[in-house]
Amino acid sequence: MILSCSHITKAFGEDTILSDVSFHINDNEKCAVVGINGVGKTTLLRIITGELGADSGEVIFSKNASFGYLRQYQPLDSENTIYEEIKSAKADIFELEKRIRSLESKMRSASDNELEKMYSEYNRTMTEYERLGGYACESEITGIIKGLGFSEDSFNQKINTLSGGEKTRIALGRILLSAPDLIILDEPTNHLDMNSISWLENYLANYKGAVLIVAHDRYFLDKTVTKTIELDNGKSTVFNGNYSAYSEKKKLLRESMLKAYYKQQQEISRQEEVIKKLKSFNREKSIKRAESREKMLARIDRIQKPYEINSEMKITFKPATESGNDVLSAEGISKSFDDNCLFSDISFDIKKGERIAIIGDNGTGKTTILKIINELLPADCGTIKFGSNVCIGYYDQEHQMLSPEKTIFDEISDAYPYMTNTEIRNVLAAFLFTNDDVFKLIKDISGGERGRVSIAKLMLSDANFLILDEPTNHLDIVSKEILENALLNYTGTVLYVSHDRYFINRTATGIIHINKYIGNYDYFLEKKEAVELAYSKSVSADTPRMAKDAENNVTSSKDSWEKQKEQKANAKKIMSLLAKCENDISETEKMLEDVDSELANPDNGYDPVLLNELTQKRSLLSSSLDTLMEEWERLSEEAERL
Repeated sequence: MILSCSHITKAFGEDTILSDVSFHINDNEKCAVVGINGVGKTTLLRIITGELGADSGEVIFSKNASFGYLRQYQPLDSENTIYEEIKSAKADIFELEKRIRSLESKMRSASDNELEKMYSEYNRTMTEYERLGGYACESEITGIIKGLGFSEDSFNQKINTLSGGEKTRIALGRILLSAPDLIILDEPTNHLDMNSISWLENYLANYKGAVLIVAHDRYFLDKTVTKTIELDNGKSTVFNGNYSAYSEKKKLLRESMLKAYYKQQQEISRQEEVIKKLKSFNREKSIKRAESREKMLARIDRIQKPYEINSEMKITFKPATESGNDVLSAEGISKSFDDNCLFSDISFDIKKGERIAIIGDNGTGKTTILKIINELLPADCGTIKFGSNVCIGYYDQEHQMLSPEKTIFDEISDAYPYMTNTEIRNVLAAFLFTNDDVFKLIKDISGGERGRVSIAKLMLSDANFLILDEPTNHLDIVSKEILENALLNYTGTVLYVSHDRYFINRTATGIIHINKYIGNYDYFLEKKEAVELAYSKSVSADTPRMAKDAENNVTSSKDSWEKQKEQKANAKKIMSLLAKCENDISETEKMLEDVDSELANPDNGYDPVLLNELTQKRSLLSSSLDTLMEEWERLSEEAERL
C-alpha cells in the first residue's frame, strides 16, 4: 500500500467539505477521484500533499514513498528553456554523468595507486547511472516533451515566455520524468490536445508507480484508472473499475438508494397516519399505542435522499423556425495569420438536424473556423453559404452573453418574458439549477455554472443552428451529462469544437477533422463503407435474437398482467375489510359511549343487577375494541404493502 487516507474531515467555517473520508491506494494502482464541482476533490489532494491540514483524520504514506503533485494552476517562472526545465527533473542522473566524465579525464593521467581507487569509484558511479536509466534519459526527455505537444523547434523556448497552459504541461513533464512512487494529478488534460491526451493515457496506463487523478474527462478516466473514489455530500465511496464501470454501479446504487428512500418516506407517512388515527380514537390504550409508535418513528435512522441527475427530464428544445435541409456549405476556406497558415482549402456541408464535431490538434484553427462561420473573422479565400431560414446561436468560452448583476432566473426571464415562472424553473432544473439556486447572481457562480446558464439561454432562443466553442470546458461530469441530454433533445442543427471524446461519442452524428487540411475524402468514404457493412452484419445477426426477445416480452407481459390483476383483487379485498373494521370500531365506540352514559346515570345507581350487567358489557366492548384496533393496524399495514 502506497497511501492510506483515514477518516479525513475538513470544514471551512460552517461549511463541511469532507466528512470521514477514507480510502487507500495500493502500489501501481491507478485511481480517480470524481464528484461534482465544489465537492472537495482539490481540497482532498491538498490535504494528501500536505498543502492543507485536515481538521481530523490522518494521511499515511508508505515508508520512503515519493510523490509528484500537478496543480490545476502551476506557478512556474524560470529563465530555463523548455528542455532545461524538463531536464532538471533528472538532475541526479546528469550529476552522475558529470562525475563519470570527470573521473574518465582524471584516470588518463593518474598514477597506478590513484587509478585503482578511481576505477573502483568509477564502477560504482557507472552502476548507479545504469540503475537510474542514464543511457535512456536523453531520449526519455525528448519523448515526454514531444508527447506533451511541444515541437522540437520549441525546445529552446524560455519558460517565462510560455502561456499558463504551456507552463502546466512543462510541470507535468517534470513530474512524469521524475517518476515518483505516486503521481497526483489535478485536471491534467485541461491544457492538452487529443494527441497529447492519448499519449498521456498510454504513459499512465504503463506507468510502474501509482497514480491518483482528479479529472472530468470521462474517456481519459476510462483508459487510465482501475479504481474510482467518489466524493458525494462530503462522504467517500470506493468503486472498483474505470469510470464507465463506476457510472453503471453508481446508477444502480442510486436507484436502490432512491427506492429505499421513497419506501422509508412511505412508511413514515403511513405511521404518521396510523398515529393520527389512533389519537382520534381518544382512548387511553389507543393514545399509548400512538405514543409508542411516535417513539419508534423518532428512532428511525432517516435515509438521506440521494443526489438525482436530471437526465430523466426530457425537455425538448425546439427552435421557433425550422431551417431548410441544407444548413451550411463551406467551400475552399483558407486562413493565415502573417506567415502562419492555419488551414487551407477546407470544404464541408452540414445538413438539418446534424450534430457535427470539429476536432484536431491545438493551433490548427478550429475556433477560427467557427469565428469565420459566425462572421467574427474574415476568411482569406473561399465561400460560406447558409441555407434558407438559418438562424445562428453562438456560444464562446467567455460567456459574454450574460449580465453579471442579474440573477440566473432574471437572465432567462428577461430574455424570454413570455415564459411562465414554472416553465423557466423547469428549464433551469433541467440544467441543474433548483430551489434558491435560481436566485444566485451571475457574478457569484462558477465558470461551469455560467456555461450551463449560457447554453440554456441559447437553446431557448430562436436559433436553429447552434455553434459551440468548447462547450464542456469548466463543466463537471454531471453538467456534461446534462448538456449531452439537452443536445440530444434539441431538434435544430449543431456545430461544435470539443476535445472531450466521451462527449463527442455521445452527441456527434459526424466529425470534421482539421489537421492543417480536411482529411482524405477517399479515406472517409472507406471508413463509411466499413461502418455500414459492420452495421448491416450486426442487424442480420441480431434478427433471430430480437425475435426471441419479442416472444419473451409477450410472455413476460402476460405474466405481469396476471400478477397485477391478482394484486388488485387482493388490494380491493383488504380495503373492503379495512373499511368494515373502521365501521365496526365506530359502532363499538358508540356502544361504549352508551354504556358509559348508562353507568353515569344516577337513576341506575340503586340497581346493582343493572350496574353489574353494564360493567360486564363495557368490559366485553372494551376488549372487542382493542381487538378491532389491532386488526385495523394489521389491515392498514397489509393495504400499504399491496
